[in-house]
Amino acid sequence: MTTGHDAAGRSIVASDRSIEPRELALAPGMGIAQLWRTDQPTVPSTGAPTEGLAYFPAPGGVSYIVVTLPPDAPPPPGIDLPAALAEAEAAFPGMLQVMEPDQPGMHTTDTVDFGVILSGRVILELDDGATVTLGAGGCFVQNGTRHAWRVPFAEPCTMAVVPLGARRD
Repeated sequence: MTTGHDAAGRSIVASDRSIEPRELALAPGMGIAQLWRTDQPTVPSTGAPTEGLAYFPAPGGVSYIVVTLPPDAPPPPGIDLPAALAEAEAAFPGMLQVMEPDQPGMHTTDTVDFGVILSGRVILELDDGATVTLGAGGCFVQNGTRHAWRVPFAEPCTMAVVPLGARRD
């Protein structure tokens, strides 16, 4: 549900719809629901999300996503990799550019991400090999560092994340 303002400036429910997670052939079981995304947050607002933006917000922008990560597994056998990569880029523009092909899962974004684990468990791996395990209710602030999310457990992990676009100095 998203609130906003009508023409008279009164509070309204601008949108009350379900947003289904988007799944990709590249990572079966992974689902991403992008609930909100804008590069210029303002109030009052109609509550309408900004369309056609890159997956990660620009400096000053914000996003709100719910991500489900499946238990760790390699890409499915026989996958058409070029088609799967094209599908991922079309669904989440710019997401693949931050991923490191020679270190699966490792990536760095110009964002500060505020998140909470909703269900399951996940391991946050940093570039020096340090790891932290988070479970349901665990919160994190991912501060533009190189990292990967790993799920070496039997059950998937679902997290809600609010990435804020930042300028890297």
